Amino acid sequence: MDFGLNDKTALVLGAGGGLGGAIAHSLAREGARVAVADISLEAAEATVSRIAGEGGRAIALQWDLANLDAISPNIARIEDELGPVDVLINNTGGPPPTPAEGQKAELWLANFQSMVLSVIKITDSVLPGMKERGWGRIVTSTSSGVIAPIPNLAVSNALRMSLVGWSKSLAAEVGRFGITANIVLPGRIATQRITFLDEQKAAREGRSVDQVAAASVASIPVGRYGEPSEYGDVVAFLASTRASYLTGSVIRIDGGMIVSV
Repeated sequence: MDFGLNDKTALVLGAGGGLGGAIAHSLAREGARVAVADISLEAAEATVSRIAGEGGRAIALQWDLANLDAISPNIARIEDELGPVDVLINNTGGPPPTPAEGQKAELWLANFQSMVLSVIKITDSVLPGMKERGWGRIVTSTSSGVIAPIPNLAVSNALRMSLVGWSKSLAAEVGRFGITANIVLPGRIATQRITFLDEQKAAREGRSVDQVAAASVASIPVGRYGEPSEYGDVVAFLASTRASYLTGSVIRIDGGMIVSV
């Protein structure tokens, strides 16, 4: 199946990490030129190196999403080196594990800027070009916590939920321009973030990491954690020309873990 991504330019945020890196790889394999953005230039360059090793074209950008002033110069560089952004993958890091009660306003504000406001402003910066060309894809990666809130991840649950409402509203506004906007959410995908969360839970509950992981796996119908490449491939489809009638949706990539309909 041809995804129609040859000669398209994709910007993937947080692409130095497990999920973002996998998405960048999947898009590059389908022929897209990929701007790999991450707060760590070293991590972004590692993703670019792997893409280049497979014959793809990519550039690395050091991008702190909390710095809204970085948006314009980074978008200008992408347009200059790869072309205007056709595909935007909004993928941000997560806040520290916290309960809902008693968190300082500074924590909420800092994470709102890096996880929500940055996504909105970056999207706003590429939408005019997408409208002019009559085509665009906006895919925003969130968390299974937007459907079934995850204990001790209250800040993440709340802020990522706001992106679901934003994306659904955006989809209704831009669909007539040939632009789709969708949400993807991972279940237990085998990344460093999941390892970290398993370690934190093990420490809180006085269990081993293996015990925590085994309990998680037991709740997943397919009986394992997902591979990052499996997540990336679904996102690549949503970014493709083949997914032109799929918008305003929330796609679960969770091995059947979330029990609600």
